[in-house]
Amino acid sequence: MDTKVSTGSAALDWLLEGGYEKEVITTIYGPSGSGKTNLCLIFAKELSGKKVIYVDTEGSFSLSRFRQLTDNYKESLKNIILLKPTTFAEQRKAFEKLKDLINKDVGAIIVDSIAMLYRLEIGQTKKIYEVNKQLGMQLSALTEIARKSNIPILVTNQVYSDFEQKDKVNIVGGDLLKYQSKCLIELRKIEGKRSAVIQKHRSIEEGKTIYFTITNLGIEEEEHSDQSSTS
Repeated sequence: MDTKVSTGSAALDWLLEGGYEKEVITTIYGPSGSGKTNLCLIFAKELSGKKVIYVDTEGSFSLSRFRQLTDNYKESLKNIILLKPTTFAEQRKAFEKLKDLINKDVGAIIVDSIAMLYRLEIGQTKKIYEVNKQLGMQLSALTEIARKSNIPILVTNQVYSDFEQKDKVNIVGGDLLKYQSKCLIELRKIEGKRSAVIQKHRSIEEGKTIYFTITNLGIEEEEHSDQSSTS
């Protein structure tokens, strides 16, 4: 039985030794413009013949970009169930709806991003514990769906810098995301050069890296290395 699903990119498939793992959450995180949404769209068009539940919390799903990625975009779009929550409360309702939407025709769930509306809610409320609890419940629901349905779940996340350690990259949601995600991929964008680095995986060594550029057709690998410094 296949345990992985192709990412839609030969470069990423090399990095992940076959693709995104089924039954787990894979989280891709990085700064704005590093390529997170592009990787989501590339994956969404890859699953032709299967339904994809796409939760777009940032309004980043671009039809024009999707058309660039596949000649058969009209057929591919028919297989995408697009949910567009605009508040954290709506995100909670969208996640509650997921179990009703899941059936044997669904091949993956994509959440782009898990943290934006959470981050906005944190900034507007004093009930930090309750918001964190709700995020934890949403992640647990995704994990349960992944295991029971034997599908990969791809999640993107934002990052922020530490005031004292400017070079340190922190994931929004912190340990909640790190614990629930069995695979963590960090995207970096330094002086226009992009890279994807394995920071956590059940079977791949941390630090494995590819360097890539974003093109009209997807992403193009520039080079790769088996290991790279994760500092």
